Amino acid sequence: MRRSRGLTAALVLSLAGAGTGIGLVLMPQASAITPPVAFTADELPTWQPDGIVWAMAQANGTVFAGGTFSAVRPPEGAAGAEQDAVNFVALDAATGNPTSCKLAFTIGEGTATVRTLVVSKDKKTLYAGGSFGAVNGTPVSSLAAIDIASCTPKASFHPSFPATVRALALTDDTLYAGGDFNTVEGQTRERFAAVDASSGALKPFVANVDEPGRAVEVTPDGKNVLLGGDFFTVNGTNSHALAVVNATTGAVTKTYSNIPSNSVVKDISTDDTGFYTGNEGSGGGVFDGRIGLRLSDFTEKWRDRCLGATQFVLPYEGVLYSSSHAHDCSTEQEFPDGKRHFLLAQPTNHEGAAPAPVDGFVRGPGKLGWHPTANDGLGEGIGPRVMSVAEKNDVKYMWVGGEFTLINGKARQGLTRFASTGDVGAPTTPVASTSSVKPGEVQVRWRTSYDADDSKLTYRIYRNGSATPAATVTASSLEWERPQASWNDTTVKAGQTYTYRVTATDAAGNTSALSAVSSVTVPTSVQNYPNQVRTDGADLYWRFDDAVSPYVADSSVSGNRSGIQVNAPALKQSPGAVSGSTAMGFNGTSQQVHSDRRQTVGNTFTVETWFKTNTTRGGKLIGFGTNTTRNSGTYDRQIYMTNTGRLIFGVHNGSTRTVSTGLFETYNDNKWHHVVGTQGPGGITLYVDGQNKGSLNATSTANYAGYWHVGGDNLSGWPTRPTSNFFAGQLDETAVYPTALTQAQVKNHFDLAKAPTDTVSAVKATEDTYVNQGAPSTAYGTSASLAVRGSGSLYEAYLRFNLPAAPAGQVLKSASLQFKTTTQTGAGTVDTVKAVPVTGTWTGAGTTFKTKPALGATPLGSIAGVPDGSAVHGVELDTAAVTAALGTSYGLGLTSTGTDPLWIWSSEATAAEGAPQLVLTFGAK
Repeated sequence: MRRSRGLTAALVLSLAGAGTGIGLVLMPQASAITPPVAFTADELPTWQPDGIVWAMAQANGTVFAGGTFSAVRPPEGAAGAEQDAVNFVALDAATGNPTSCKLAFTIGEGTATVRTLVVSKDKKTLYAGGSFGAVNGTPVSSLAAIDIASCTPKASFHPSFPATVRALALTDDTLYAGGDFNTVEGQTRERFAAVDASSGALKPFVANVDEPGRAVEVTPDGKNVLLGGDFFTVNGTNSHALAVVNATTGAVTKTYSNIPSNSVVKDISTDDTGFYTGNEGSGGGVFDGRIGLRLSDFTEKWRDRCLGATQFVLPYEGVLYSSSHAHDCSTEQEFPDGKRHFLLAQPTNHEGAAPAPVDGFVRGPGKLGWHPTANDGLGEGIGPRVMSVAEKNDVKYMWVGGEFTLINGKARQGLTRFASTGDVGAPTTPVASTSSVKPGEVQVRWRTSYDADDSKLTYRIYRNGSATPAATVTASSLEWERPQASWNDTTVKAGQTYTYRVTATDAAGNTSALSAVSSVTVPTSVQNYPNQVRTDGADLYWRFDDAVSPYVADSSVSGNRSGIQVNAPALKQSPGAVSGSTAMGFNGTSQQVHSDRRQTVGNTFTVETWFKTNTTRGGKLIGFGTNTTRNSGTYDRQIYMTNTGRLIFGVHNGSTRTVSTGLFETYNDNKWHHVVGTQGPGGITLYVDGQNKGSLNATSTANYAGYWHVGGDNLSGWPTRPTSNFFAGQLDETAVYPTALTQAQVKNHFDLAKAPTDTVSAVKATEDTYVNQGAPSTAYGTSASLAVRGSGSLYEAYLRFNLPAAPAGQVLKSASLQFKTTTQTGAGTVDTVKAVPVTGTWTGAGTTFKTKPALGATPLGSIAGVPDGSAVHGVELDTAAVTAALGTSYGLGLTSTGTDPLWIWSSEATAAEGAPQLVLTFGAK
């Protein structure tokens, strides 16, 4: 029996620093891994068998592994010679090395194998079942008892099991067995039997079944036995794959009829929270997952219907660990059909209220952040098959055995182990993005990182290169669900440029590298189109201004529905549909974007996007479906283009309901167009370029969990299906709303996109230098830093910019000089630094204190003190003076009257945020 203690955790929001934060987070924990998970995902060196491990047990810091193998070898790269190990090996739980206990399980004909191991409660006896005829030469018949202290078989224990024993369970005095046998000691015992744990004498327990027994377990009170296997009857009573019988007589206590006929029970485990089954099957309607049942009345409390042949379940400290090759957890609203996940963890019980039943079953508790990877491996290609927890020197170890040959991408055959301490894996580096659509606010967002044993990570946001984080946000992520997290910086100034970087830290303190720099300029006035999309309540807003793959940022207010690029669409396509924004290009054959988080969508929604194309093969612009990179099996709420360039919007509510543009209204003219589809109490409506193109009284849609897609997904069975599921062209400004936008709102969006918006230009210095009164003949044109000081030994800095002309119809609205202090101690200054025009001629290579140019007397702007610490600072400049210099090469000087020097990076500095620049904002006259 496997005992468990429950753990709980409180969800909170954690923030520090300026601005506001968004995200559901967990309080920082002292543990090195995220509770209630008890083990890291970092595999430890372990001796390896040359075959398959089917069975494991543990006692007193020793782990016993049985299976079908002949030898064990040291971990890859470790010293030591291969040792004989005939279907059995005993290993030190803490080192992974073989102990002195050597047992050989053999058979006269065929291949011997050990299929099940169990240890007595007093930790003195190890019982082994399988298909073998001797242990170290002592005759046995598929079942043996081993004295652990002496590592010798007990000759007095030799019940006769004429066929394979696949499962064992133990009380103080009774050993229960399940397998392929029909008799024991010459008496009828079909697939299940009980013998005296000391003598091996057959007991009167009778629980005959018609197909193999694969699992047996005793309830914690010792009164009942849980049976699992392939069977359809127990003692003549119908019960498929699972049954509960009396522990003394075998009389049926509880039967089950809700496990599909093409599925079997491979394992049963129990603790104080209930009992749990691992299931495997094949064919349509198969059940491959796990069931949690109550001990009070043996009724089902939840069912996890992930597909992927569950082999073993192990409840431990409130968590159910399982081995399988789960590849589709769509029914659980988790990962869709695709990658195999071999080792999973989930709470034994739902925390809080369980979800509502679906198809008569309550979904299983959601998966936890424990994701060691494996592979199919040998034999049947199942991967991991068995698990056991051992403890030594106050460290707990999760041991895993099976058919795998890789763990975490490294060569590990048949055996591996994970410890409760020693987490060494850092989270992946966040991918950061920034956006600002109005003065006074920057949205910093990032795709949450992945950590194999920490689902709650702490993110630190660094602004303008500062070593001190501006904010700290804690957010959740799983391997298959990495939603966007975000933080709003509300301390920014209009017209200034800011840079941000983000790190991720796990509970053990392992920290990722800094994200790449993301830069944003705060506008001096509201950007009307994106601000209106946010104001109208979009809960997904992809502007497609992304500069890196595979992350697509969500610019909605909630900011948690990021997207994933598939097959590398073309980024930063210009011009976009809205001034100041870029678009994303799709090839029409394989590229798309899907949302990063499974969700459900009700009967009221709006989908909106801009597109430009000349394709004659059609394709999906936007839609909702059940899969990500594979074709969705269920899909609707979609807008697609026919081969001729018509647009169709539709939903599915038992039948396909669509509206479309007219036969001669085509939009594949290589111009930007705006398309919107809405559904609400009034039905569905299609809008194109702000105009209503048709409505239909369809007020409901299919209810399922899925992902938003743009650029492609399944279109099979829909009217006027185009040649391609995938769209060839550009998409921009995609948004999804939980409401049905009105025609006035749709028209407003279309009109706002055509209105002029501010244009921001960041102009890097083309040349810079400084002069030093203390070295009057030295030129510093190649120096990585610039200096400013008024007296003591005067320093003056000079910078040159090639200023652009104002865009047509626009004027300069603001100008800001931005520079970054260096990392040296005392780089800041308490003095006021002024920016003044340079009136004389100069060059970086030729300017010294003796040849320095003249400076203007009227300051363009100033900054009253710059704090120590490397960070970006801004000086707002006189707009009229800079306007007069537009379209020319313009020189600026930095001066001071004090004695405290300012040190800043020059244009030669390697720091990404370091080069001085002018930020110019142009807008309508």
